[in-house]
This record gives sequence, structure tokens and C-alpha cells, in this order.
Amino acid sequence: MRNNGLVPDIKALDPESWTLEIAGESCEKPTTFTLSELKSRFKHYSYQLTLECGGNGRSEFVPSASGNQWTTGAVACPKFTGVRLRDVLEACGIKDDAVYIGYYAADLHPSGDASKAAISRGVPMSKALEDETLIAWAMNDEDIPVLNGYPLRLVCGGWPASTSGKWLKKIVVRNKIHDGNKMASPSYSVPKYPVAPGTQVPDEDMQIIGSMPVKSLITFPKTGITHKLGETLQVRGHAWAGDLDVRELHVSIDFGATWQKTELRAPANRLAWQHWNSELSFPEKGYYEIWAKAVDSEGKAQPMVVPGWNPKGYLNNACHRIAVQIV
Repeated sequence: MRNNGLVPDIKALDPESWTLEIAGESCEKPTTFTLSELKSRFKHYSYQLTLECGGNGRSEFVPSASGNQWTTGAVACPKFTGVRLRDVLEACGIKDDAVYIGYYAADLHPSGDASKAAISRGVPMSKALEDETLIAWAMNDEDIPVLNGYPLRLVCGGWPASTSGKWLKKIVVRNKIHDGNKMASPSYSVPKYPVAPGTQVPDEDMQIIGSMPVKSLITFPKTGITHKLGETLQVRGHAWAGDLDVRELHVSIDFGATWQKTELRAPANRLAWQHWNSELSFPEKGYYEIWAKAVDSEGKAQPMVVPGWNPKGYLNNACHRIAVQIV
């Protein structure tokens, strides 16, 4: 769990009195809904949706970037239940000049200044109007936990999780790119062109992150295990690719010299991660590393080294690897 601001007081998170305002210069009929009105007026949908911090894997960048020094853990794929953002926006009327939405939430700015938004990000209308973009009140068939945004949050699967605002209070339909806190460079932005490590990149040469890159994790076994020669080793994990699907998953036990294709399952739905598994055999005793490499539906594969250095340490999708000692 990652928050840009202070978690709201639990006493203020009352679903009975909670409201969501839809407004903005490109909204035809600004409307405020209670949570019960959202639930009763619009059809409910459930999707498993991959949420990943834009800085997942930041700890591997050299020189280092400021921020949470994530390794591999800033990603999840819960089941969310709610209503489609599209249905709610269409009920309020979307003007022809609409290009973006932005959210405002109940979390407090770290300074404690109630006049400042801790974070107020958004997505283009094309993403906002996708079937899977939800205004959600449930996670894994229970109320969303407080630290995950109770009682209401926006969920934009496949994009940086910062676009999925927690403790959701207001959505604005904009006729320009949303200009809330953490929308301007360098927040959640990367250089428009490749830069050398350590480069100072002007804000005007940065672009907002959209769909997250293809990535995978080995979730079993844990790194550092000892395994007996002659016995196959069961290996499994997850793979995801932002707005795309994962087409193939390969593993290597010889530092990327050769690769073998694994069994890869279809996602539960679009924007959910995919499960993979493999049975590996080792030719002799000694030290090995198991590497995993996913390939997305457009043919782009994970790099074997940390890619695209950027000042904020975003979008590291280098191959995950674990160590195994064969005895």
C-alpha cells in the first residue's frame, strides 16, 4: 500500500453519508451521488484488475532515484466490484470537448493543509470510458479496506496505481489534461527520449506515464532455496502487460543463454495478470539462477537488464530472477 497523503480519519469514512460529485467544465449535468444511489442506479461489475506503482522496482536504478525503494512488491491484482465510470459519466453528460478526467479524494496533504490536495491525478477519456474502469466499493468480495480507499475508490487497471484514487470524493471531466497535484512533471513522468543515467531532464521534455510495460514475477519458490539434483522443480508466477495481454512467458536457467517456454494461462478478464508455471530440471550440481521473461501481445519482451534510466525511477520491468543451489 502506498499513499501520497495522510489516511483520512476512520470516523470520516461513513458509507451512509458518503457522496461522490461529478463535475468539471466538460460535464453537462454536474451531479452528486450518495453511495447508495450509485449502487441502486447503475449496474454492478466485477473485474480482477492489476494495480502497480509506477515506481515498482525503483531500487534497481543506478544512480538511484528518490522515492519508495520498491523491489518487486508494489503490485497486486484484486477483484474489484463497483459501477463503470463510463455509465456514471454518461448519466451526467459528457461534452464533445472532453479529453481527460481527474479525481479528488479525502486524504490530507502531508502538511495537514486542508486547502491542498495530497494527490489529484487522472486519465484520458479513452481510458476513463473503458469497460474495466470502475468506481469501486468492494475488493475481493468485501468492503475495500481503509488503507486501500474505503468506502469508494477509482480503479484504472494497467496504468500507474496513482491514477486509481482512493477515498474518492469527486471526479471532474476536463477539456484539457487534468492539472491536479502530481500531474505535472516530473511526477509520474518519464523522458520523451532515451537519456544517460544521471541526466537532468527539463520538465518540458517529460511525458506522463500511461499503460505500464510488460512484466513478470517468480512467486514460487523463494530465492536462495536448495534443491536436489534429479528432481524437477516446480516454478510459478504472474505476468502482466498494462493495457495489453501477455502472449508468452519464458524461463532460463543459464543466465539468458537459452530460454524455454512455459505454460501461460489466459487472464480472468482484460487487465488482470496471468498465471504461469513450469517444471525445470538441472543438468548438474551447483549454483543457478532462474530468470523469467514475459512477451506482450505486441511482441515486446522484458529486458534482461534495468531499462530506460529516468530521474524518478519509474517503469523498471527488468527480468525477475531467483537463486537456486542444486545439491
